[in-house]
Amino acid sequence: MKFEGIYTPAITPLDESGQIDRKAFAAVLESLIEAKVHGIVVGGSTGEYYSQTSQERFDLAAYAKDVIGNRLALIVGTGATRTEDSVEYAKAAKAIGADAILVSTPPYALPTERENAVHALTVDRAANMPIMLYNYPARMGVMMGEEYFSRVGKSKNVVAIKESSGEMANLHLLARKFPHIALSCGWDDQALEFFAWGARSWVCAGSNFLPKEHVALYEACVIEKNFDKGRAIMSAMLPLMDFLECGKFVQSIKHGCEIIGLKAGSVRAPLRPLNSDEKRTLETVVATVKRTVGQITSGANRHA
Repeated sequence: MKFEGIYTPAITPLDESGQIDRKAFAAVLESLIEAKVHGIVVGGSTGEYYSQTSQERFDLAAYAKDVIGNRLALIVGTGATRTEDSVEYAKAAKAIGADAILVSTPPYALPTERENAVHALTVDRAANMPIMLYNYPARMGVMMGEEYFSRVGKSKNVVAIKESSGEMANLHLLARKFPHIALSCGWDDQALEFFAWGARSWVCAGSNFLPKEHVALYEACVIEKNFDKGRAIMSAMLPLMDFLECGKFVQSIKHGCEIIGLKAGSVRAPLRPLNSDEKRTLETVVATVKRTVGQITSGANRHA
């Protein structure tokens, strides 16, 4: 499998009682298919996997496959503290016919690079399907580095990495020494830099509610190779990216979905929803991004 384009880590809508709203989830998936994103991730941190039971995760992935069918690539997250649990999520992803799995570092455990590599390769052996690694040390506690990549990169199934360390040195390491592991942007405000270094995909939560704008940046940089246009789009999107990092990331993504008419519901504890001031600020930011990117992509900015 080749990772190219925009991959959306889908939100998990909740009803008023805090249970997963399957109808609203199907609507989210349909909206992404209609917007022509290139793939959907289920069981990612944006989907609040950490607050879900194992059965909820199994059921949600299977339901996503039922809704999506073969219209888009489905990637299923296997994140868990126990390797044994990650193995079960991977096996379930294989059983439902998912296209790939997302393999991250077990959170809180703080494994060494060798231990972390053994974890990934154990999951790999259990599923034998395409893998996108997920390097997110801010959440997992440790960095995937050169020793890790040297070990896991030998597997034919390790085809891509969502690089979310924010460390430009790791981007350079991957691009120069491990070019067979396809780069995918996982740090939104570095998307332009990732594309300049050869990344051909972007796993971006903001595409839950601004898919066309994220696709526009990808197309400008990767398809058209027009980095002047890419810089203009990126500049217009930076206020959104800054807002999303205010400390209420999932809450902001969910409210963004509400802004465009999708039913998202609240977030599960311990998180709490945005307050009214935060909601108003996000609404203003989203309106500005839509207007500005629309002007850039339509060519209206040429005469500015």
